[in-house]
Amino acid sequence: MSHSLDQGSFKNMRTGFAVRRAANKRNVSRSALRCAVWSLLIALVCVACAGCRQLIGDRQSVRPRSLRDVPAQRLAYRFVADTPAPPGATAAPTEEQNAKLASVQADFETNRKDDALLRTVVSPGPPELQRVLALYATAEEQEEMFRIDMYSPDGRFIRNLTPPELKGAFGATVSWSPDGNYIAFIARKNPQAQPTPPALVDVPEEPPAGPTPAASVAPAFAPVPSFNTEQIYICNRDGFDLHPLTQREGLIYFYLAWAPDAHALAALACTESELEARDPSYLRPAGRPRLIELGGQERLLADQSTDALPVWSPDSSKVATAFDKDVAIYDALTETPTAARLPLAEPLLAASRIYDEKVMKKKPSSRPVSLNPIVRLSWPQPETLFIETGFERTYTNEPLVTRDMRWHTLYLSPQAALLSARRMQHSLSVRV
Repeated sequence: MSHSLDQGSFKNMRTGFAVRRAANKRNVSRSALRCAVWSLLIALVCVACAGCRQLIGDRQSVRPRSLRDVPAQRLAYRFVADTPAPPGATAAPTEEQNAKLASVQADFETNRKDDALLRTVVSPGPPELQRVLALYATAEEQEEMFRIDMYSPDGRFIRNLTPPELKGAFGATVSWSPDGNYIAFIARKNPQAQPTPPALVDVPEEPPAGPTPAASVAPAFAPVPSFNTEQIYICNRDGFDLHPLTQREGLIYFYLAWAPDAHALAALACTESELEARDPSYLRPAGRPRLIELGGQERLLADQSTDALPVWSPDSSKVATAFDKDVAIYDALTETPTAARLPLAEPLLAASRIYDEKVMKKKPSSRPVSLNPIVRLSWPQPETLFIETGFERTYTNEPLVTRDMRWHTLYLSPQAALLSARRMQHSLSVRV
């Protein structure tokens, strides 16, 4: 049987083929679109998974590199009671504070028999570059009215450091900066001083070669401001450029401590009436803590007195002190400093009850015998702050009286909220 296509049937067939071709093209386009969409989704999932792996792998990167980067107000702490004392910690004055270098002592015994050597302070650094500060009292002055001369380590007198119109105070605070570039001490106006003669011009920094000059308290000095209350003075390692770092007449600065990197000093200061008020009770002086930069800028850290001497963190980023049974920590480097108050009354009370029962064999009471305020701090490592509690009194012409002295440890770390915030910030940066 033969079949034939008429013109109309052929036309219809061609139209059908055209429709099917158009449909096939649409199907191919849809398939390509679906493939493109799925490819994009898979790529996004891969990127997200890679980001998650990076976030997990870099979990340590969101943690602050060190406590130096953590603001004081973002510190967390863990308290551990009755721990061993930190290395070198002592309640009584150390031998180093009362040391007298033998070579300098020999010069006083031979050439300066009318002067009483009180203490020597050797600068840090290699022996060939060291200098020695000699604190002494003249025959006309009492020991608390000391002066300072500079010596070489072999006992050779170099020069007078303090002018006659100044008298030193609080000899234990005379110190070199940790880098050996500066000298800091506390002094006030000497009421027995005579007017200062005009300053000499072009005085060499080192004495000329020849016979060793004799020590004297009457050379010419450049004019130096003096005050009726104790202020902090500073000069360079050669004893020149002496000037007051503080100039707050009426305030008594009685303590200073160098930052480990020598960028600033922590200090305590009080008024004369506040100082006298503690004498009848034989209490140590108490003052308001402050931070003093080498340019003289001063920041009051707290408007509350403390007798716990401020200490620096080993990275120089923070200062710590104590108020009764609280520890206070302050930022020292940032332009927007913060502060933290660590309340330890409750943990100290609980620890003292256990201590009384186990060590002192006393029955527990509402006020344990061994419960005392914080009297001393030590900060040997950034994450480890030691505090000492106890009873201390300084009676006239008697050794320091102490009782129930106990060391405790604070382990410092960033707050969990700070870590969460840093992780969130890091996560957002990864997504972007």
